[in-house]
Amino acid sequence: MKPARIYVLCFLLMGFSIQAQSKTASQVFEQASASVVVVHGLDAKGKQQSLGSGVVLPGGEVATNCHVIKDARQYRVKFLGKLYEARTRHTDWDRDVCTLTANGLKVPAVILGSTKELKVGAKVYAIGAPHGLELSLSEGIVSNLRDVDGGRYIQTTAPISPGSSGGGLFDEEGRLLGLPSFYLAEGQQINFAVPVEWLRELPKRHIVRRTSQTTFAEWLNMALSLQEAKNWPDALRHAQRWTKTMPDSGFAWFHLGYVYAETGHSVKAIEAYQRALRIVPDGAEAWNNLGIAYEESGQSVKAINAYEQALRIDPEHANTWYNLGVAYNESGQSVKAIKAYEQAVRIDPEHAKAWNNLGNAFVASKQSAKAIESFKQALRIDPEDAKAWNNLGVTYYISGQRTQVIDVYRRLQPLDKALAEKFFTNFVIP
Repeated sequence: MKPARIYVLCFLLMGFSIQAQSKTASQVFEQASASVVVVHGLDAKGKQQSLGSGVVLPGGEVATNCHVIKDARQYRVKFLGKLYEARTRHTDWDRDVCTLTANGLKVPAVILGSTKELKVGAKVYAIGAPHGLELSLSEGIVSNLRDVDGGRYIQTTAPISPGSSGGGLFDEEGRLLGLPSFYLAEGQQINFAVPVEWLRELPKRHIVRRTSQTTFAEWLNMALSLQEAKNWPDALRHAQRWTKTMPDSGFAWFHLGYVYAETGHSVKAIEAYQRALRIVPDGAEAWNNLGIAYEESGQSVKAINAYEQALRIDPEHANTWYNLGVAYNESGQSVKAIKAYEQAVRIDPEHAKAWNNLGNAFVASKQSAKAIESFKQALRIDPEDAKAWNNLGVTYYISGQRTQVIDVYRRLQPLDKALAEKFFTNFVIP
């Protein structure tokens, strides 16, 4: 069986490392909530039309999502029960990030963080005004990261409700990571936040009026929603409309390629990824996924070249090293496969699949001791991986360690009875 490749639903990764000691939820709330406000949108007669949240930036402006204020004619910011008249400062309708200035508002500014080294599984906190309730805290984790131009679009399990849009999503140090902007009504655990980096870039991207009927953020939110629901027919139609409407968007072509790949259309996926790369030649994730599409269509040489291009751009991407290792292994280049897998586990020591495949590559090159250690690492991370146990047992058998072979059989039985019986017949009985 071929090892699984790892697709990447991201684009344009870049970053640097930030480390800090974590705070408790109460400490994060105490620090960050002092910078979170409620944003009211009113019509020309002063009647409330919209309600959302906002965060106060270091320059004193209030950041929020543009969709919170898009239909309003007047704006007010509320903090600790007091209302302040406000007006727009900078707007980037395409990315759905805007800022307001509020006369007389004296509120501590947030500490700006970064999404660039944010990890899936990291704990995050959303603070906003769901349903108009000031300073509400919700907790969750980062469930996915989608790399976009300038930052990383955050998917989180932290609950987001009407009124939360434009508030703050904070890390465990109370630093702002982004603005909660979108959630799936049918699944409260699927929520999205625009990256804080878009706020940093806002002044130079300022556009007074909305220039398109459907913004980039709206196209992206719908694409991610359909993909999360695995509604591939609608996802394909949406991606096709997106590329037709925005033919110069590398991100749109990237998503079309992703949908084609998920639905088994490798040739069309290749064409879409190539279009994306003509627009954004340094799209490491597009090169990675192009490599997978080439492999699926039997073009191993082109696949290896695509992975190498991805690693030229981003040499610290563990999944691309893993995929390159798979490609090398299937083309009979076990030495190169070992080196690729070693790079993958160097970057991500918790990459169980890379450890398992590294073990298999060591077996192929007759390095049993190293193979055993690699399989042990894979099982340290995922102790219920029946295939890794089987691989470890086979390697013990090859190296003449019969006691360990029997122990592996005992561990394998409750995990996969069919595989355990096959293992028993081939390696225990002899």
